[in-house]
Amino acid sequence: MRLILFVCSIVFVVSAYADITVSGIAIPSTKIFSGKSLTLNGAGIREKFWMDMYVGALFVTKKTRDGNTLINADESIAMELTIVSSLITSDKMSDAVEEGFEKSSKGNVASLRSRIDQFKGFFKEKIKKGDVFSMIYEPGKGVTVLRNGTKAGTISGLDFKKGLFGIWLGDEPADKDLKKGLLGT
Repeated sequence: MRLILFVCSIVFVVSAYADITVSGIAIPSTKIFSGKSLTLNGAGIREKFWMDMYVGALFVTKKTRDGNTLINADESIAMELTIVSSLITSDKMSDAVEEGFEKSSKGNVASLRSRIDQFKGFFKEKIKKGDVFSMIYEPGKGVTVLRNGTKAGTISGLDFKKGLFGIWLGDEPADKDLKKGLLGT
């Protein structure tokens, strides 16, 4: 019996720190963003019409299953999207961003308009399967967007961060199953 408990505890400890794979994309349990180590909160797949579109991975300073806490916290957080479908185009991504901000801000996008347009501009270049978009929020700095590791730009404001992360973690998320994965539920 002790041997079984010992083996189970070792498996639990190893799996708690192991990388995971979602739709063929390996996701580390921790990752460095802007010099700060963040922990994987959860990951999942964005599906549309039963097809995988992208893998999302959420990295945080402190793990939680409460999406509202993550949306509203003025703490470092990162969302990484890995494109797994050639069906995603720049225009479709722009439309999805617009719809996402409309839902996450309950239609109150006027104060965010210029920053949403700036953000959508980061997706103008042709999107290819395998592209990785990282959105990293740092308190006092804003959301920095990387495309395949290259900085696309930074957008200021906690209000922008709340709207952006609300796309995946809010009351009307882009994909309910993806939200569950990101929150580890």
